[in-house]
This record gives sequence, C-alpha cells and structure tokens, in this order.
Amino acid sequence: MILNKLLTRILIICFLKMSIRFKILGCGSSMGVPRIDGNFGNCDPSEKKNYRTRCSAIIISKKGNTLIDTSPDMRNQLLKNKIKNINRVLYTHSHADQTHGINDLRIFYLKNKKKIQVYADLDTKKYLLGNFKYCFKKTISYPPILKINPIKKSHSFDDKENRINIKSIKVKHGEIQSMAYIINNKCAYISDVSKIYKKDLKFFKNLNYFIIDCLRYLKHPSHYNLEEAINLSKFLKPKKTILTNLNAELDYQTLKKSLPKNIVPAYDGMTLKL
Repeated sequence: MILNKLLTRILIICFLKMSIRFKILGCGSSMGVPRIDGNFGNCDPSEKKNYRTRCSAIIISKKGNTLIDTSPDMRNQLLKNKIKNINRVLYTHSHADQTHGINDLRIFYLKNKKKIQVYADLDTKKYLLGNFKYCFKKTISYPPILKINPIKKSHSFDDKENRINIKSIKVKHGEIQSMAYIINNKCAYISDVSKIYKKDLKFFKNLNYFIIDCLRYLKHPSHYNLEEAINLSKFLKPKKTILTNLNAELDYQTLKKSLPKNIVPAYDGMTLKL
C-alpha cells in the first residue's frame, strides 16, 4: 500500500512537470461570490466551490506561465495556487474585473529582471496605457515593468516539447469586443461574451474543453445566460463544457445537478490537462 502511494505521487509529479495545464484561477462575475457585503445570493456558503473570485485563468507549462487577465483578485489567486512566476499576460478586454490587478505584476519584473510581455487588442491597450501608464512608461520614481504587444490571430510560446499555440478570436461582449482564446486546438476560453460571430463558430467545434461565459439564469445584454450557454454547447459538441463567470444566483451543487452530463460549473482552482 505504501509502495502504491509512492508510485502515485511519482506519477503526479511527472504529470505536473511534463504536461501543459489550464487552470481556472477565478470563475466569478464582476462582483465575485460572496459579494463584498457578504451576500451569497442563492449560493450555499458551506460549499467551498461557491467561493468565486473574479475571472482569470493561467496556462502552465514547464517553460513558463501564461496568465489570462489580471483580475482585482490576482494576488490571492496566485498565492492560493502557488504560482511563483508569470512570463506573459493575455488580456480578453478592458473591463476593471479583468485588468485592475495589473500592478501586482511588478514582482515578476523584479524577479526576472526584464519586462513582462503583455498582449492586448487596441481598445484594451488604450485603456491600460491611459489608466496604468506608469507600468509601461518610465517615471521619476519607477521603471516600466511591462511591454505591450498587439494581439495577433495566432501566437506560439515556449519550446517544441511544450509548445503553446493560441488562436485569438474576437467575440461580442455587449457594446464592446472581447477576445476568445483557443489553446492548442483543444481548449477554448471565453469568459465574457454575448455573441460568437457566425463566421467563427467553426473554430469552436468538437474541442476537448469549451469554457464559456454563463452569468445567470435570466438574459443579459453583455453575457450568455444558462439557456444560451447550454444551447451553444449542444451545437458545438465539445467533449466537456465548463461554465464560468457565474454570479451569486448560481449555486454550484444546484446548477451541477441540473446540467447535462458533459456540462459542469467551473470552480476556482479547476485544472485541465491539455
């Protein structure tokens, strides 16, 4: 029995070192769960998976970590998940719940002794430079810690053994655009979306994982609701659909029991092997 436990630990360590992993750092809506006033809404406080920080995710590989969005909860997210380094950041859009943790990237600049590479579309770039100029431009007190780069249709990072290929696709998010990311043609991450354009639907079909915005039960002008997310999953036919950006209306266990077998609610810390 002791030998079996030892072998299991060795296998887990090997898996962590060799594979590329996708980790959901936060799966909550812009106010999180509980909200700042302690309100859990319909969520049961005794269920740990109902504690949701603001949306963010990370791609972990042997050669480096690619963060998606710098949420206001980023500091606690990285500490909780023992993330020791960030090599680059991809932004989905400019809203505060995706950007306002940006200052905490400073430690990784100091640790690596070089600027962190940041990737953003034009609107998000303007927002970041307008509100966090000191992170990008030299000031009297501080050196710049970040270098901003345009989002391309595709990006490749790391070496041949741990290649991360990321396809970038614009989606509608209410009155603005947001970025959807497809990693290694296996996993789509779309945290904030009200519409995927018809011409792009083909890119999201038959994936291993489809991580999709699902704010609440009722319709919303900037987000998919539960019915829309389920219908989209049925059309795209991924192996597994994971619902994220969940607000306080959506209790984890209640939601889980109501879903088709291949659809599950996200929870903070959920990890997928790519």
